[in-house]
Amino acid sequence: ENILHVHDFVKNGDSMYIVMEYVQGIDLYDLLELSPVLPAEEAAIIALQVARALDYAHFRGIIHRDIKPANIMLSKQGEVKLMDFGIARDDKLSDLTETGTGLGTPSYMSPEQILGDKLDFRSDIFSVGIVLYQMVTGQKPFVEDESRTVMQKIRLDRFLAPRKLNPKVPRQLERIMARCMEKMPAARYPSTQALIDDLVEFLAPRVPINYSAKLVMYQRDIGFLTDEEADRVLEAAGPRNIRRRSADPTLLRDVSLLNVALLLGVIGGGVAIGSASASDDDGDPAPALSPALGAATPRAGAIRVVVDPWADVYVDGEQVATTPTAREIALSPGLHYLRFTNPYFAEVEREVRVRTGETEWVDVVMVPRHATPSVDGVGEAGVGATSAPPADPEAEALAETDEEGTP
Repeated sequence: ENILHVHDFVKNGDSMYIVMEYVQGIDLYDLLELSPVLPAEEAAIIALQVARALDYAHFRGIIHRDIKPANIMLSKQGEVKLMDFGIARDDKLSDLTETGTGLGTPSYMSPEQILGDKLDFRSDIFSVGIVLYQMVTGQKPFVEDESRTVMQKIRLDRFLAPRKLNPKVPRQLERIMARCMEKMPAARYPSTQALIDDLVEFLAPRVPINYSAKLVMYQRDIGFLTDEEADRVLEAAGPRNIRRRSADPTLLRDVSLLNVALLLGVIGGGVAIGSASASDDDGDPAPALSPALGAATPRAGAIRVVVDPWADVYVDGEQVATTPTAREIALSPGLHYLRFTNPYFAEVEREVRVRTGETEWVDVVMVPRHATPSVDGVGEAGVGATSAPPADPEAEALAETDEEGTP
């Protein structure tokens, strides 16, 4: 889903045409013109989606060889699409080993690509590191000067540590970039999936909302999308039966506001966020809930769910919410089956018994698909046990004193 689809190709005389997917949006090159420095979370989301596209290609033996901002597209729906496989090669073909085939864009080439050596997936990983570095610092890591060309610098020089250009860059993300841009391919990530795993681990405690929604909100914040365009996308993608109140002209812009809403819900002892009686902007009432999931009545029970980092919530097979909302979900008394899904985490299933007039709290911690369950089973997929909050990235930064570009 992160690769621009090619539907067909057509030959007309001596000309060849490619019929491709049309994506309304902006490429990363133009996005960096609007906003030269991206927040670390948004940059990591883009890098993650690019890595997922590359993992799909690498698994099939295809190396892109021209990863750069101009070949990365962000749709207005928050999707990231990798495009222009025009110089891609199957890594099983012999012509890939020929010297003098350093195709690509010099500023984003790997050292082995510059030398014309045989390339594999690790060359693309190097280029992803360069793009990620540029997104969080506003500068390319290797820039030509009077003494050396950009190609010489890529081969011989060490890049300046990202935190020296932007102190807001978390050290965990800095280490990811450093490993991507190791001079020797053997020192880089052993697979594209390993890079994906590290980016998922970085994002999990920092972005508790859908990644596409996060990118849509960022495009709105920098002025590429209007409030109306962003709201249409976010409302269409949001959980059912949650509507913006007319007194609230914009969606929640920040996770901290969501946390405030959660706190108010706890203090108020029953304040529901986005109840089924709320109306949308056109004054149309929200669709009625099924009897089992209807508005709370004195004889009904309810649940509130808190999921770390986030999940789509299913009750008895029907999707009822997407966290984080902690909104009250009214249910009929009795036993109900809950399911929590997140594309980057293992699915969690729970049972909950609802009692008349009572609200049950359900706490779930999602476990990354690649994570190994602990010995005692706490945090194992399906257990849904709570755990200590993730370490504060800033505290981690204070604890480390390394000023080099590598950990």
